[in-house]
Amino acid sequence: MAILEVKGLKVYFHTRNGLVKAVDDVSFSVDSGETLAIVGESGSGKSVTCYSLLDLLPKPPAKIEGGTAFFDGEDLLTCSPDRMRHHRCNDIAVIFQDPMTSLNPFLTIGEQLIEPLIYHPDKSLRQSRPKARERAIQLLDEVGIIDPHSRFDCYPHEFSGGMRQRVMIAMALITEPRLLICDEPTTALDVTIQAQILKLIKKLQQTHDVAVIFISHDLGVVAGIADKVLVMCEGTIRETGNTDSVFYRSQDEYTKKLLAAIPSGPKKLESRVKPETLIKVSHLKTHFNDYSKQKIDGKYALIKAVDDVSLNILRGEILGLVGESGSGKSTLGRSILQLVPNTSGIVNFGADQLTGLSPRQLVPWRRRMQMIFQDPYASLNPRMTVYETLSEPLLYHGLANRENVLSRVSELMDEVGLARGSMRKYPHEFSGGQRQRIAIGRAIATKPEFIIADEPVSALDVTIQAQILDLILDLVESHNLTMMFISHDLSVVRYISDRVMIMHHGVIVEEGKTEVLWANPQDPYTQNLLRSIPIADPLLERARIENI
Repeated sequence: MAILEVKGLKVYFHTRNGLVKAVDDVSFSVDSGETLAIVGESGSGKSVTCYSLLDLLPKPPAKIEGGTAFFDGEDLLTCSPDRMRHHRCNDIAVIFQDPMTSLNPFLTIGEQLIEPLIYHPDKSLRQSRPKARERAIQLLDEVGIIDPHSRFDCYPHEFSGGMRQRVMIAMALITEPRLLICDEPTTALDVTIQAQILKLIKKLQQTHDVAVIFISHDLGVVAGIADKVLVMCEGTIRETGNTDSVFYRSQDEYTKKLLAAIPSGPKKLESRVKPETLIKVSHLKTHFNDYSKQKIDGKYALIKAVDDVSLNILRGEILGLVGESGSGKSTLGRSILQLVPNTSGIVNFGADQLTGLSPRQLVPWRRRMQMIFQDPYASLNPRMTVYETLSEPLLYHGLANRENVLSRVSELMDEVGLARGSMRKYPHEFSGGQRQRIAIGRAIATKPEFIIADEPVSALDVTIQAQILDLILDLVESHNLTMMFISHDLSVVRYISDRVMIMHHGVIVEEGKTEVLWANPQDPYTQNLLRSIPIADPLLERARIENI
């Protein structure tokens, strides 16, 4: 029997630019113990559909224009604020995409966990602080937090991304809900942590008989965890059915497009690699003081983010750098570009040494080396238009003047696939994929020889991800670029890289030609990473999760 039944749901946004039909006539149901996956591109209406059920949308501009959502015979769309509060506290919980923005940075993990128990609106369900603490520690242990008694008093920033997501799962389960809504819970996690979280959700679902709505754009993830799949596009349902039928016997062209966009195998471009070393790194170390721990003999303990790394990057090569969160990938990239101070070691660009140069001395090199950051919304200046963003490096480095800068910016817009008419818009007026195109445009504006791309597609849905990857490959080809491509998504790395390095705890544990390494990984850590890659095939993915 269905625990939740939604019929004809319509959610419209009334904006200055007109009416946006975010959700338009959507119907589905979820049974106890069942997992329904809602998939689709960004902006398809996945999250809006679920947030509307709990009255979590801003009103205005959002307005529920029609439909019903019966939860145990009660319509969530028309229930009173008190009843909605009851459902949020007892029956329905949400795991949000980014735990760092969902957790209160000023409260300990433990205090946030026990809060709904000791301050429960229903006095009969309130628990004493000692009893609530015992329940919270039990859940922390259940979700795989090591030493839950001591971690109970830690703050969110003291946890890794994967650990914070485990805390969010514990927080969602603290009141023993009957329906769990998971909104992209694994998007920003590396493959090993992702696999652990998926297995955990499945285990907890079986243990607690919880119905799950799993929102995701990652079809590999969905293949292993879902019983039913609902495919959304532009606010409407394009296809629905059990997981096997959607994956193996899809009838809708949009669904087929999503499945086809999943990176698989190596790229098909001919190698551009030349037998000439462009970047040479020798015994590079980047250490930081660990201020979270007490001094020992008057000194802080060290975080060895990069610890004695040596590597060569050949001209024209795309070097993939892979590892879990906290392995030192991004720090290594920033260290090579001299964006963070190196503890020791040498970085050479061609025959020239970069380490030891002052910021002023590095200015000419900034034109020849660029970086594409993971989050374009954070790296782009919100007060600058696209025109200002792209023209700034051109003017600063003397690559254009006031007379011809407009023409050069227009060419950049064309190269990265952005409409020239959007030149005067600001970053917030673009989608995630479009913002990433702006960031790429800025990186290639100075005609660099070397680019470090730090997780440039991690937060994008599969179709946009495929577009950005193809764009990067085209630009590498047309501009004769050399690139270090940092990612935790091994399927993406395999698709784009000529050679791969595996990083773990600040050191390189294995490297080799992409297909050679995939076929015959030698290091146990590499083997574990490859085993953790989600497979967009329900039968294979279920078997893989079971064997983790």
